[in-house]
Amino acid sequence: MAQDRAGRVAGKVALVTGGGSGLGKADCEALAREGATVVVTDVKIEPALKVADAIGNGALALALDVASEDQWIAVIRAIEERFGRLDILVNNAGVVLSADVEGTTLDQFRFVNAVMSEGVFLGCKYAIPLMNRNDGGSIVNMSSTGALLGYPIFLAYSAAKGAVRSMTKSIAVMCQEKGYKIRCNSIHPGAIETPMVQEAEGRIGQEQAVPKGVLPAGAKGAPEDVAAMVVFLASDEARFVTGAEFVVDNGVTIRPF
Repeated sequence: MAQDRAGRVAGKVALVTGGGSGLGKADCEALAREGATVVVTDVKIEPALKVADAIGNGALALALDVASEDQWIAVIRAIEERFGRLDILVNNAGVVLSADVEGTTLDQFRFVNAVMSEGVFLGCKYAIPLMNRNDGGSIVNMSSTGALLGYPIFLAYSAAKGAVRSMTKSIAVMCQEKGYKIRCNSIHPGAIETPMVQEAEGRIGQEQAVPKGVLPAGAKGAPEDVAAMVVFLASDEARFVTGAEFVVDNGVTIRPF
């Protein structure tokens, strides 16, 4: 894919989880446009291969169940063997469950948190040593407005995203205290037009167009709106930014009701 501008992340190696669709796909495309070599991971290898092939620029597709410690170890090892470094980690993979606390089973709660909370923990745990052996890097953890507001119907999802929010700050402080040149920030999207949102709204495959320009209250955003923030946080432009949370929600969290 041709680069639109001088690469803001040129020469960097980026790993994106859940990169086969939705926000992850947009993140992969945006990072590649800005010069990064992208490792596209997904629990299903077919969509990851499709995204990697489309963006080119040396992109690599790998299967990764983010809830599996063994698979994380294997993926980080493969990246080290292939590229010798890792500069950007985007912990994006997620699942959604529409149920309140009374309607959520323990197995469902554990599954959602295994993917999004434990998945982020494992990604950071095994990516940080490789990042630190070179020039450091940037970790971008995908949280949600669900970590900031009360959404009864998304109990398990919100719990997992709240954990991501807190882990991000703890990891950012640890890296500074240990002298690692690694920044760690979280992004908190609102409603974005992705397959996961379509699933939650019961309209799988029924994509709604997102108009260009400033959007009215209540409008959904496009995956590219979040990917733009990912690129900024991954780039050296954000060198003074760590442990912060960036809300990309068209003002939902600032409204009084």
